[in-house]
Amino acid sequence: MLRVDESVRQVWRRALRLGWPVAVQQTLTTLMRTVDVIVTGLFSPAAVAAVGLADLYGQLPLRIGLGLGTGAIALSSQDTGRGAERTRDRAITQALLIGALCGIPLAIAGLVASHWMIAVLGAESAVVRLGGLYLAIVFAAAPMRIIGLVGANALQGAGDTRTPMVVNGGANGLNVVLTVALGLGVWIAPDMGIVGVAVATAASRTVEAGAVVAAIASPWTPVSLARPRDLTITRQLFAVSLPNVAEGMSTSLANFPFNALILLFGTEANAAYHIGRRIYQQFTGPLYRSSSTVSSIIVGQTLGEGEPAAARHAARSILALGIVTLGISGVLLFAAARPLVWVFTRDPLTASYAVEFTRVFAVSMLFFGIFFPIAGSLRGAGDTRTPFYARLTGTVVFMLGGSYLLGVTLEYGLPGIYVGIVLSYVCWAAVALAGFHWGDWTGLAASMMAERAETSGGSDD
Repeated sequence: MLRVDESVRQVWRRALRLGWPVAVQQTLTTLMRTVDVIVTGLFSPAAVAAVGLADLYGQLPLRIGLGLGTGAIALSSQDTGRGAERTRDRAITQALLIGALCGIPLAIAGLVASHWMIAVLGAESAVVRLGGLYLAIVFAAAPMRIIGLVGANALQGAGDTRTPMVVNGGANGLNVVLTVALGLGVWIAPDMGIVGVAVATAASRTVEAGAVVAAIASPWTPVSLARPRDLTITRQLFAVSLPNVAEGMSTSLANFPFNALILLFGTEANAAYHIGRRIYQQFTGPLYRSSSTVSSIIVGQTLGEGEPAAARHAARSILALGIVTLGISGVLLFAAARPLVWVFTRDPLTASYAVEFTRVFAVSMLFFGIFFPIAGSLRGAGDTRTPFYARLTGTVVFMLGGSYLLGVTLEYGLPGIYVGIVLSYVCWAAVALAGFHWGDWTGLAASMMAERAETSGGSDD
């Protein structure tokens, strides 16, 4: 028993060493979005709803970047574990190039159809006008957003979690300063309102992308750029990335009808949903996102070293840590919901709804503590299909179907929506656990590494 306890502690120490920079990075990222919501909350509930609805589309480059980043972190961690540095660097470079190309159509769509994208959700005219302006500017930086995400994940897969923290921290700090200055017209800055908030986001993402590519190309990081020339790497990148892109897209696309559903209960209810969502992402997002990233790194590198049993043990240890930390965070979030909401809005009706949404997300934290470490472990092995199935099922069946059934058909109103949200996260956790216990994810990782080694002529050609 003592030997097992010590092995768990070793995994936890490694997870904390890798995870704290990721947590700091995620804290700063969510802080950037939180400041956006706080600043727009000073304008009107319509401005909050506009940014919230525009951010539904803003999740598209996020999902593409995270999906390609998942492929980059899986191959990067596995090849780091087996010492195949050149193969790893080629995979990273390919992921960056593919990401840049994927962002171009989004930038074009933002220029020609941003107002229509907001209007189709059923928003009122003021929300359409503000949201369309915001979306057009943010989408212009979509290629930069994707490059920044892919580069950060590639570095993390190689075990460097500090460089992404520094790069992302600097970019997000710039965003916060510009948001306050341009959004509110502080000192000599022009008072640009919601347009200033959007400009701040686009500028910071451009700086982030340039910095992360420069870091990868420099001699101060463990990875580097390399000319892509192996189609096996390309195929594996797509095989790992596409299910993760689909996973994120399924959630993002479901948010469109889900937001339209909440809008049936008024603009204040929709604004409250986005406030509650922002609160839980700010205070618990760094924990569950870092647990996912760390489990991908540790499991991927351990599998690369040829230790599948140790990889399973590490995954279970990080799962236990995730349940404890997210469970405690959920209790604290539930208790502090009301004072946190009042930071974002003073509108009484919006605040009342926002407290309820925040507490719904607080109750869901336990299931976040299960899903994200397990999903990260599976992704580190290259299994991105199981997390996709988990999120697709939970989102479509419960968040959409269950919420509509309870909230509209059975006329329970917003409480029915709350139940549907919680049940969706329960489903996420249950399906991911089933895939972890009964899926052959260790065998998948072994076959992928063997294929790359065969086509590259060894562990490091």
